[in-house]
Amino acid sequence: MPLALAAGAVIGLILGLIGAGGSIVAVPLLVYVVGVADAHAAIGTAAVAVSLSALMGLAGHARAGTVKWNCALVFAAAGSLGAWIGARLGKATDPDLLLALFGLLMVAVGLSMLRPRRSAPDPDVRLTRASAASLLPRLLPLGFLAGLFAGFFGIGGGFLIVPALMLATAMPIGFAVGTSLVAVFALGATTALSYALAGHVDWALTALLVAGGGAGAFLGARLGRHLAGAKNRLSRIFAFAVIATGLYVTRSGWPALSGWLSAG
Repeated sequence: MPLALAAGAVIGLILGLIGAGGSIVAVPLLVYVVGVADAHAAIGTAAVAVSLSALMGLAGHARAGTVKWNCALVFAAAGSLGAWIGARLGKATDPDLLLALFGLLMVAVGLSMLRPRRSAPDPDVRLTRASAASLLPRLLPLGFLAGLFAGFFGIGGGFLIVPALMLATAMPIGFAVGTSLVAVFALGATTALSYALAGHVDWALTALLVAGGGAGAFLGARLGRHLAGAKNRLSRIFAFAVIATGLYVTRSGWPALSGWLSAG
């Protein structure tokens, strides 16, 4: 129980401090710290916790008016379809191979976090009948792809969804973060449902993760206000930590990965 609460607190703390990245460490924490033996169970449990955490965070952003609802709902709908397909593929993948591939994804995510973001923000962007012709061809495929990855690896995918929304609509990052939580909840819930139907969710562990995550998010938000000027530095430190963890996870699953590569 203490380890599960601590894992949830770490996930929430990361989300509170830098606004993303909590879900990417959830599966490694469950496997290597909490001791969940089955990668499929770790992914299913993490998906439930991540979706609930996103729902709790969405309320604050909705009150602040930083959610572009039409963009969010279209992106989430396309993403949910991708997440359902991705979850089915993930459940059919060998658990050790899945962990190794997850490690590679962590390395890629960490490297992407080190790249400076470039955008020409449009805070007034809206999905309307007039703008649908230009926005839908970008929102739908990007939402589907983000959902496919999120479902396969059982993650919230905020690190994918935020830049995808910015690329599709040119909305500022503040709006992208708030809008992304709708999709994170939808994708996480879709993935969680798929894994739950297959019996890959530990509900008692999920409750502990959510409880710890709430406390961690509260502390992270308070620290984030005091460390606002250091958020870029914190993000870089976290990126290096994600890369290091990804390399460790990949190394642990290397026999399965090398066997899969040899067979291919």
